[in-house]
Amino acid sequence: MGDLSRLPASREAFKKLLAEVYPDKPPGAIPADAGQLFRFLHEMKVGDIVVYPSRADRQVHIGIVDGSYQYAPDVEATYPQTRPIKWKVAVPRTQFTQGALYEIGSAMSFFQVRNYADVFRAVLVGSPATATPRSDQDETVTIVAENIEELTRDFVLKRLSQELKGHPLTHLVAHLLNLMGYRTRVSLEGPDGGFDIIAHRDELGFEPPIIKVQVKSGGGNVGQPQVSALTGTLGRDEYGLFVTLAAFTPQARAFAKSRSNLRLLDGDGLVELILQHYDGLDSTYKGLLPLREVFVPEPLESENS
Repeated sequence: MGDLSRLPASREAFKKLLAEVYPDKPPGAIPADAGQLFRFLHEMKVGDIVVYPSRADRQVHIGIVDGSYQYAPDVEATYPQTRPIKWKVAVPRTQFTQGALYEIGSAMSFFQVRNYADVFRAVLVGSPATATPRSDQDETVTIVAENIEELTRDFVLKRLSQELKGHPLTHLVAHLLNLMGYRTRVSLEGPDGGFDIIAHRDELGFEPPIIKVQVKSGGGNVGQPQVSALTGTLGRDEYGLFVTLAAFTPQARAFAKSRSNLRLLDGDGLVELILQHYDGLDSTYKGLLPLREVFVPEPLESENS
């Protein structure tokens, strides 16, 4: 990128140069990356507090911006965009709440700490790090776990809605049913006669229960008339399953509760099934949904409970 100080003080100028220097960068990444560079040069001020979570020594370093932007390729060719920092304190990561650590663990290189800014300000002025709660009393543990799970659900749903519109989503649902022990027959693309998949346990599909599945990948919540239409296709000893990436209206859910042979599966429920059976997914779907197993903390029972 060269010396950023030669650019006009506008985000558009930074985005334009970034796109020219990195022509293979995805268009969606350009505003975020250019924004970081712009803020590094024009919004960071002398006296601002800087927090740096170091992986090398497992400590959180806190300092003060001590000067203006400098382009210094002779000092460090890999990271020539610099700001002088006067480092004040280094505190072990274990002294912070899980919520504070989660916020400063952003995938972005340069960002503003908002939710836990007061925690780092307090440490900078000498407040004892031991003031942070014990692990079994740290309420932010739950927040961290919930945030990670929510980000994962959002990622999976977004990928499904972008890449598996229409009949391809039906094949994914059939694949999940196979992993759950069912044999499936998928209707040909086009008018489906009220259902997209027939699922059964036996090899020939004669023995009950028979499950008829309707899959909807489009946006918008599914209403009671659509759910009711599926039940109209059900015969004796047959069950209905309606799957959507969106949600169901209250009327649709009320209707389903009144039918013992009908189940509704919304986007969140579909994601839960995908995560439960992820290890068994075909490599094509794993490539579409690249996930890896991580362990997140759970709140410990208090010693006083």
